[in-house]
Amino acid sequence: MGGDAGPSVVVAGLAESAKANPDLDFLLHGPSAELEPLVARRKVLAGRVEIRDAAEVVRMEDKPSHVMRHGQNTSMWSALEAVRGGEASGAVSCGNTGALMLLSMLRLRKLPGVDRPAIAVLWPSRNPQGFNVMLDVGADVRADARDLLQYALMGASYARNGQNLERPRIGLLNVGTEEHKGRAELKQAHGLIAQFADKGQFDYVGFVEGSDIPGDVADVIVTDGFTGNVAIKTGEGTANLIGDLLREAFRYSPLSRLASVLALTSMQRLKKRIDPRRVNGGVFLGLNGTVVKSHGSADATGVSSAVKLAFQLAQSGFTERLAARVAHTADVTGTDDAGAAIWAEAEKTDEKEAGR
Repeated sequence: MGGDAGPSVVVAGLAESAKANPDLDFLLHGPSAELEPLVARRKVLAGRVEIRDAAEVVRMEDKPSHVMRHGQNTSMWSALEAVRGGEASGAVSCGNTGALMLLSMLRLRKLPGVDRPAIAVLWPSRNPQGFNVMLDVGADVRADARDLLQYALMGASYARNGQNLERPRIGLLNVGTEEHKGRAELKQAHGLIAQFADKGQFDYVGFVEGSDIPGDVADVIVTDGFTGNVAIKTGEGTANLIGDLLREAFRYSPLSRLASVLALTSMQRLKKRIDPRRVNGGVFLGLNGTVVKSHGSADATGVSSAVKLAFQLAQSGFTERLAARVAHTADVTGTDDAGAAIWAEAEKTDEKEAGR
């Protein structure tokens, strides 16, 4: 219910997913009077959607702490409860990122050994697997050295299980590759991640730069949520700009229009390769359950991609594998009291959201 385009686009995305995957069924959360007509128009969804009536909606401008205290009747809360109760294998939301993260932490709880969950996305790259994993891209605007180490461990597990990379290469995003550059927490994280490379079964390539995000130097790019969020939105905007400039160039003259016809197949491959909608969906890593955050402005194709990602992760048992991996390092990365800390976290997130 919280996406920029409203529930009609979400239902259209579910219809695309249903056509592509006969093994999928859906629990759809929101005001039933609004959702029932939308579902009824999609024949492919007949008998495959159960609507859970939720009268209230989390809006983009709502403060996460307010949602946590008063959001029990919202569609977002209802969706996470379905995952918590085992009725759903995963949750997908286009709504308020801060509220979704804090509600997920409250209802699903963090994995033992995880201080701060992270949002991981797939970024088109030159690597053979076609994509690099990048995290965090917006769960928390700040990260200390221990957080960055945990992101490296979770990112390695995601790459190992989601991309079949036996020993992923980890890079730590910085303003340069030299060891003397960067903030103090980055230099400290640099040493910690290198120390854990063998135990975490990954290769640490050291500091990487922004130009390496789509490159082949590393398979996993680790950074804080502020930097990661700026990077991913810059990348999405650049991909859209390239598409617009190519269309403009091919419309320039009769000869260029002819060239566009001759290059149609290649252009379609390029469009698919850089289309941000086809890799839409950030995974919340570090929780007891699968939660995928779709871009708020996602269209039907983007929603379908997020649903596909949630399905693949749930089918692979990724959360259980990640829990086992993180548990091996809990003695060093540390644990905290998940319940007592969440309310204080909500207040801090309000301040971060205001400046995001």
